[in-house]
Formats: sequence, C-alpha cells, structure tokens
Amino acid sequence: MSSRLTGDETALWKAAARVLDANWTGTATAASPGLYPHQWSWDSAFISLGLARHRPDRAETELLSLFRGQWADGMLPHIVFNTTLARHAFFPGPDLWRSTGQAAAPRTVQTSGLTQPPVHALVALRLHECARDGESSRGFLARLYPLLAAQHRHLATARDLGAGGLAAICHPWESGLDNSPAWDRPLAALQLPPTAYAPAHRSRTLPTGEDYDRYVRLVALMRDAGYRPEYLRESHPFAVEDPLFNATYLASAHALAEIARIVGADPVPHREAAQRLHTALLDRLWDPDTGCFRARDLRDDRLLPVITAGSFGPLLDPELPAAHVRNLVDLLLSARFAGAAGYPVPTCDIQAPAFDRGGYWRGPTWVSTNWLIWYGALAHGLPVVADLLYGSTIRLVRQSGFREFFDPFDGTGRGSHDYSWSAALVLDLLGARRAPQAA
Repeated sequence: MSSRLTGDETALWKAAARVLDANWTGTATAASPGLYPHQWSWDSAFISLGLARHRPDRAETELLSLFRGQWADGMLPHIVFNTTLARHAFFPGPDLWRSTGQAAAPRTVQTSGLTQPPVHALVALRLHECARDGESSRGFLARLYPLLAAQHRHLATARDLGAGGLAAICHPWESGLDNSPAWDRPLAALQLPPTAYAPAHRSRTLPTGEDYDRYVRLVALMRDAGYRPEYLRESHPFAVEDPLFNATYLASAHALAEIARIVGADPVPHREAAQRLHTALLDRLWDPDTGCFRARDLRDDRLLPVITAGSFGPLLDPELPAAHVRNLVDLLLSARFAGAAGYPVPTCDIQAPAFDRGGYWRGPTWVSTNWLIWYGALAHGLPVVADLLYGSTIRLVRQSGFREFFDPFDGTGRGSHDYSWSAALVLDLLGARRAPQAA
C-alpha cells in the first residue's frame, strides 16, 4: 500500500476489500446478499472497478460473468439471476420476465428483459489501464470487445426510438435511477389495469403502491410484446431519452474505440458513434433556459421538468463545450445541489417539490453518481469539483459505512448495509489517489 494513503484511508481500503470478499459468490459479486442477491448490470460494472484495485482476476471474471446473460441481439440485461437461489428470493424474479421464452434470450441463463446504463466499455478500458499484466489484459479485452460492440449495436439499432441519434430507455429501471422524480410525469400517464401486480414481499427500499404497479405494468407490456423493438418504437407508453444513460453510452463509445485499437479492430465506427451521440445530446437534451441537460419524453416530445443528478452525466463527454461545462458546474455547486448539502451530491434538485432526502433516488446521495461526476470532472480538468466529490464520498462511508445510499444533509446511511458498489467505488477512488496516473 502506497504512502499516498493516510492511515484512515488505509483502514477504509481494508474495510472496503472485506465487503467485496464477503459478497463474492465464486463467479460474481452480489450487490447486497440479503437484499439484492443476484447480479445487476451496472452494479457489476462498478464492482469490477473496485475488484481491479483489489483482486484483478475477479474483476475480469465479474464482467465476463455478466455477459453470460447477453441476448443474441446484443441486449445486455439489467439482471442475471442466480438460479441456485429460491425463485422468490427477490421480486421481480424470473417468473415476471420469462426471458427463456424469448427468441433472442439465452437458453441456459435466466435474465430480466431490460438493460441499464452502458458503462461497461468505459469500465473495461479502465480495468486495462489499471492492469499489472498488459498482455493478459489485452487478451481479456479481445475476448470482451465483440460483446461490447454487440451491446452498442443493439442500442443504436433497437433503442433510437426518437430517430434523433440517442438511445431511449423504456422503463425507469433502465436509467439506473429507478424512482427518480424525472419519471413521474410519463409514469402518471400510464393506465393501470383494475388489479395490482406487486406482491407484499417487494423490496423494503423500493417505492410501493401505484408507482410499483406501474413499473411492473411496463415490464408486462414489454414481455407480452416479446420485447420487440417495433413495439417499443411504435406503441410502448414509456420512452425517454435520458442524459445520464446517453452520457455513459457516449463515454463507452470513446472507450470502445480505444479498445478496438488495442485489440487490432477498427476504431473509426466507434469514434463516429461517439460524435453522433455528442451532437444529439446537445441538440436534443440541452435546455438553454435552465442551463443544463434534461430528459426528453418521446411520447409528447417535451423535456421533463425535474432536474436530477443525471443532468450532470454529460460531463462524461470529453468534448462537451466549455460554456456547457461552466453551466453544469455552476448548477452543481449551487444551493440546488452541492451548495446546500453537507454530503453531496443529492440525486434530485433540493428545491424541487418532489425532493425527498430519504426517498431512494428522489434525493439521497449515492456513491455511484458521485463517482460518475467525479470521473467527468477529472476529464475536464476540474480539480475543485473532483476534490469535493472525493472528499464528500470518503466522509460518507467513513461516517456511515458502505451503505446503499445516504442522507445528503447529515450523511446518515440508508438502505442496504455492506453495499458492493459503494465499497468498490471507494476502492477505485482510493486507488486513483495513490496512483494518480491511473485516474
């Protein structure tokens, strides 16, 4: 361990490593064994970043294990189920998704039918940059490259529902920010059947009542339509272009170009894809009136009103114009976000009526969104923002442990304990601090 880490940081490193070791199942890492026992897509990507600092062999296994669930059309599902567990160990389980009955789904792996933010190429490249054995790492990238390329092709062909160059999410869960207030308006327009879907044993941290019934209703509609792109484009009631989802897509397109170069493939198509996403983000999701990015509801072709932490996602675009960067930084540091929170960054505008300091993605601070904003700040040479995010995240876990999410005002830990991505991303933050060249 480098002398760059203080004694407190070294203790935190060891504690984070213990969480990942305890949550390791042999082939992947449970997000939280008691509450989320399966493998989640962007959880797994974030977890692999921490494993790269602690157990590089497991980092590669983690990502490859996730891609076992990839569908033949390239869709990377947001859950890969651990079939050694009871079928009702988690809701919604395999019985809701019925993936094995779908033409493109794998036959021997049970998955969901949704995707999640495509951070995976960005993560894979970062794993390579942290690798001790460059030759072995290149072999790993060569194995992963066609899977990542297929993931990106799927998004470009099946999810450009607005024909504007961005990928659309078809369910709030695909955003990663599951119950964000950003989705309230399109969800409210969804008609529910007379009977409710969600059982009493749903997760204690997730929304309940009509909100959850709407989530399950959207799954049922997609499932009953065979998850077909034609249905999603023409009929599905929820179709939103989300800035965070597309920012991770753009950053991963840049990373995929670099991976292609490393493994001897053609990087040009990926660079061109990144440029198209860059242009579309600015054209379709930038709101000059509010000086930030906002999600667009494709069903009524309007920007959604609530500003969330997802608005800062486009800092992941290395070519974001300087004026846009300044606007985002001003908003981030204002009393609507970090300026009024003792433990930033809250996931919703504090001044929005829908803000809820304890409401899952409706206000609490999460390590994952902090990490994404931190990473984007580094890319744009914003040390003040990067240091703020580093310091606030470390203070959170030092005070409250590796919790699922945190109160943005007093730092109280909420949700699950020993949450894997919180531990993993702290390891990556600490690893970047002791080896700045890897950041």
